[in-house]
Amino acid sequence: MVRLLRSMVDQLSDSMSTCYLFPQRLQLHFHPVAYRCSCCAVELLIHKTSRKSVVTLDAGGFQAVEIQKKCKHCQKVYRSEELRALTPHGATFGFDVIEYIGRALFIGCRAESQIRSELAVRNVAISESEVSFLGKRFIVYLMLAHQASHEELKHHMDLKGGYILHMDGTCEGDSPHLFSCIDGLSSIVLGNRKMPTEDSQYIIPLLQQLKSDYGMPIGCVHDMGNAILKSVKQIFPGIADFICHFHFLRDLGKDLFDFEYRTIRRYTRSYNVQAKLKKLSKQLKLIIDEDKQLSDSLARYLSHQTIPCAKAGLAPRLTAYLLISWVLEYSSASHGLGFPFDRPHLEFYLRLQEAYPVLKQLKLQGVDGIPLLVMSRTLTDQALKKLVQNIQGKILIFDELREAMRIACPDKNRGLNDKGDDDIKTIESRVSKFRHSSKITALASSDTSYHKMVKQIDKYWGKLFADPIEVETSSGKLMIQPQRTNNLMEQSFRFLKRDRRKKSGQHSLAKTLKGMLADTPLVRNLSNPEYVRILLKGKDTLADRFAEIDIQLVRQEEKQNERRWRKYPKRMCRLFKIPHLPQKMMNIAEN
Repeated sequence: MVRLLRSMVDQLSDSMSTCYLFPQRLQLHFHPVAYRCSCCAVELLIHKTSRKSVVTLDAGGFQAVEIQKKCKHCQKVYRSEELRALTPHGATFGFDVIEYIGRALFIGCRAESQIRSELAVRNVAISESEVSFLGKRFIVYLMLAHQASHEELKHHMDLKGGYILHMDGTCEGDSPHLFSCIDGLSSIVLGNRKMPTEDSQYIIPLLQQLKSDYGMPIGCVHDMGNAILKSVKQIFPGIADFICHFHFLRDLGKDLFDFEYRTIRRYTRSYNVQAKLKKLSKQLKLIIDEDKQLSDSLARYLSHQTIPCAKAGLAPRLTAYLLISWVLEYSSASHGLGFPFDRPHLEFYLRLQEAYPVLKQLKLQGVDGIPLLVMSRTLTDQALKKLVQNIQGKILIFDELREAMRIACPDKNRGLNDKGDDDIKTIESRVSKFRHSSKITALASSDTSYHKMVKQIDKYWGKLFADPIEVETSSGKLMIQPQRTNNLMEQSFRFLKRDRRKKSGQHSLAKTLKGMLADTPLVRNLSNPEYVRILLKGKDTLADRFAEIDIQLVRQEEKQNERRWRKYPKRMCRLFKIPHLPQKMMNIAEN
């Protein structure tokens, strides 16, 4: 009965769609509200009638007939305010369609084809390329609305004591750098810029713009990049400047054992042991799938809640399959923090070392194809052994520092969500004890890499362990301790990349970052109710707010974005397909 009622409701809902209610294209008339000229106070006369196609979510597609009026004295033309509130001048799709597409693309992470199908149900016929275009237009509208709200945003941040500027950039492959700035207190994205490289000549104009819009920050948090350090020193002199603990620790680890790690990866790849194990794993899986007894035995074993303790009496082939799969899935030991916190290639070597004795016994029990020879060569390579010993010693020291700084700790899985210990003085005391311990002193005096580590700690000490900032607010003095990590930025980029991967299905985002508008990160602000309230300026929806923005400003920004990242002049790419171009151009010149 319930299913029947639901079916009837769905059919009724479909029958109420505009495509059924109005099988022929609607014609709607629009008039200006004014009857008299606001300047001359004389009655307005009909000037002309114009027609345009309009598509909105509520009405679908229709023809808008606009009656324009004109003052006979001052020649001022009056147009329909109602039509201007529905769709941009000279455009077909309404502001509500733009908002729907923008939210679906950048918040819902849906593909253009999926959005096109959703809109078709609502009697909105649109192509995938138009969905992509309107998605970019949504970002331009959002950016212009954001720019028009600078004073209100500044007032909002001033009530909290000011803003703490977190800044960082991201890129993939040969893509431009997407550089973003966020307020650490309100978590509002303040400004963005795409730049060819993370260089001070590009960062300085962005910081100057932020300074003009929001005033001086009460503090800055960033990584140890020279370009950012130089830019902050020039634009915000005397401002409390902090180095992100996560970035500091990451760069320290890279300097400490990056050479050993890259060499281990090169060695293990040269022996080609991973490819041989993958081949054997596929062969074993095929054998197990075709043998019901083996597959049932594997299923019983895996169904046990404490798998390692299950007394299954597994057949040798099953044991070999499980162990080889365990070795090959070495990356599962990573926590998503990247090198140097995660060391997957070292983990592969250690798992291979651990599994080798058991696999050797299994081969004696009749399991064919186990590449013991190449495994043995890998594990008995003395240079590789030495590298593994060296890196393991350095990792122990690195993990001691992670524990002292209470950030990205080895025994925790909070990753970039780890805010660590809030008591900065306790952290400083622990790191000082680590830095001046007899063990570190001895290592620094005998090993260049440890000497560099100590030098880095000393160099950035003042920016790592600064005192809280005292600020004046309307309610009195307030002590603010900036977040000691730049993880706000890392989280923002992580969500941005994850969402784009979810939408495109591609791991590499180099092409996406090239085509992405610089202000796309502003979408993150739409999850902040206070920001949305400020942005809307009393309007109910983004569509209503966008209707107040001059379409000429939008088109001007769109043209600038197109020119800014165009590699060659328009239509020049046609030349590249022409064979023997030099000869043909010379022939034309001679004629």
